[in-house]
Amino acid sequence: MNERNKKHVSYTPWRIGINRAAVPVINVLFYLCQALLVYSVYRGWLWLSVLLVLIVSHLMHGFLIGFHEAVHWGYRKNRVLNDFNGMLMGVISYNSFTLYRMLHQSHHVHFATKRDVELWPFNDPEAPLWKRRLVAFIELNLGMVFTPFLFWRAFFCKGTEIRSPKIRRRIWVELALIVVFWSVAFTLIAHYDLWPWFFWNYLIPAYITGNMQSWRKYIEHVGLSGNTPRSGTRSIVTDTWVGKLISLSLLHEPFHGVHHIKGKMPYAEMPEHAEWLAAEEKGDTRPYASYHAAIADLIRQLPDPKVGSQWKTVEKSGA
Repeated sequence: MNERNKKHVSYTPWRIGINRAAVPVINVLFYLCQALLVYSVYRGWLWLSVLLVLIVSHLMHGFLIGFHEAVHWGYRKNRVLNDFNGMLMGVISYNSFTLYRMLHQSHHVHFATKRDVELWPFNDPEAPLWKRRLVAFIELNLGMVFTPFLFWRAFFCKGTEIRSPKIRRRIWVELALIVVFWSVAFTLIAHYDLWPWFFWNYLIPAYITGNMQSWRKYIEHVGLSGNTPRSGTRSIVTDTWVGKLISLSLLHEPFHGVHHIKGKMPYAEMPEHAEWLAAEEKGDTRPYASYHAAIADLIRQLPDPKVGSQWKTVEKSGA
């Protein structure tokens, strides 16, 4: 990090206070909307149910980012509660909290290189175009299934980075918790015939949320040819109140370059460091002023999805 990024930043206390309130506000809104959705489905109010599903999906996306924050010990100040919340969110989304933490740390350490399992197969120059296109299609349309698959693949595959017996035992325990939780859940749903509410309150929002998660991940990284926080990420810094509200509801994940510069920084402080995102070297990505501008840039790159500077060698060789 250069000297400019090391200097003291003058925080705006009231703004950071508002940012920190994002998690409890998302929680309250989520459960309120879920309660309204239960009643709406019960009364058969289709259009209200559809509207509430979209709102619940966005708030559920905020929960997934909260899962990511818990991995960095930033969701709750108390580490025990932080990990408990993270494990609970992991069980609900079919993922091991410990597995995600280990591989996400690897994502930061080996960012956009061939060892970055989160960006597989787009970080592998040996992966054929048809395979990368197929994976992109599946991930962007079935993110709910593909994201857990991506992490469990990295756990079970030959040559996995998760080699510590202690950590592997813990991951196995968390996998068992996932199986037990969903076995009990489906038993109760079937016994009390709760299928309509399961589909409306969980399955449909979870499907939409999984795709939101995938699209956000692609916006952040896919199509970029760098391995640094500035050259390998798309960050969004918007001045509109709608953009700022969306950023707040996503725990300021759109300031993604800041997160990669300092991974343990609490989400509430990231907007205070927007100046870190200024392009400094050739190949650095400038912050985008809107979400649709970042999406448009991603879509231009999607026909040939790839990530990392290792592709530059392949392009120079004409492969």
